[in-house]
Amino acid sequence: MAERRSPFYSSIVGLGATMGRVGGDFISAKTYSGIADEHLNTRRNVGVQDLSTMGKMDIKGPDAEALVNYVIVNDAAAMKPGQVRYSTVCREDGGIMDDLTVFRLAPEHFMLVTGSVNRLKMLPWLLHHAQGRKAYVTDITAAIAFPTIQGPRSRDLLKALVAEADLDRLKRWSFASGRIGETKILISRTGVTGELGFELFVPADEAISVWNALMTAGRDFGLKPYGVLAMFTLGLEKAYPAHGIDMDESRTPFHVGLDRWIKFDKGDFVGREALLKVRDKGLDEQWVGLILDGDRPAATDARVLADGEDVGIVTYADHGYSLGKVLATAHLRLPFTAVGTELGIDIDGKPTRAVVAPIPFFDPEGVRLRG
Repeated sequence: MAERRSPFYSSIVGLGATMGRVGGDFISAKTYSGIADEHLNTRRNVGVQDLSTMGKMDIKGPDAEALVNYVIVNDAAAMKPGQVRYSTVCREDGGIMDDLTVFRLAPEHFMLVTGSVNRLKMLPWLLHHAQGRKAYVTDITAAIAFPTIQGPRSRDLLKALVAEADLDRLKRWSFASGRIGETKILISRTGVTGELGFELFVPADEAISVWNALMTAGRDFGLKPYGVLAMFTLGLEKAYPAHGIDMDESRTPFHVGLDRWIKFDKGDFVGREALLKVRDKGLDEQWVGLILDGDRPAATDARVLADGEDVGIVTYADHGYSLGKVLATAHLRLPFTAVGTELGIDIDGKPTRAVVAPIPFFDPEGVRLRG
């Protein structure tokens, strides 16, 4: 399979990153100074991650809104230019193909930011549903570099760099145009760390100058880069479900607590009838958080037991560095999902206690997101 590199590849390698294939044929940073160090610095100061591997789908035309509204479960028609929405994209049977963010750039212009791997299936999916509509879909992934700046000092750092954008007034789930040096960018109040954060959309052929400006200005704010592995631990503390780990096409948004973004009253969309049936019937399982004894995470797909009975499966386990605990997410059968339920997981041949815990594990009120 072909190897793709982001515009920041040389700069990232120069920082000593451990590189690896992360999806969609891309090579990206897995870690730099160490997962714990990158995680904690992002919580305390500010971190930068290269997310250029994520898919960017440009959708234009008189029927752009109709196309986007038909393929996502959220309501694109309710969006105004400058707004962002989170949504899942489902198959006819309700299974989750991807979770993504929708940007309304203009009345007849949208951008969908997809998962790195899922870009490869979302493009043909969008093209298929664009047939017969005056909507034009283009994969612009390679044209747009995508650094994300996350952490309590992210706004202060960007205010020292960005012109022509009021970052103090920029609300979460919205974006604005700005400039770093001579490079025009989009700046979005979004991210998957649970911190105050911003995602930047930068022309790929001007990306290096923006990266260098971030790294230079960032010295005064404690900026450090973080990789994919720290992104996962930051997201785990916030119980953000990840596609391909916590959800896939075998499960619906109801299975991972994402049903609040389904807008049944907007009209028809792909998977609507199947999702209505799931809503009305209910589920016999739930996606939950676990706190594990000891200092070793469980393996992905490890079986969860209650008095020797198999009651579910771990989706992801790792260190919650902000909390000093080992955390996990799991799909469990009812009624073993109640907070406080004591369960067991085999870790390297050793029975290990796990307790169902409220999620998110970290900053449950979302105070840090508001900055």
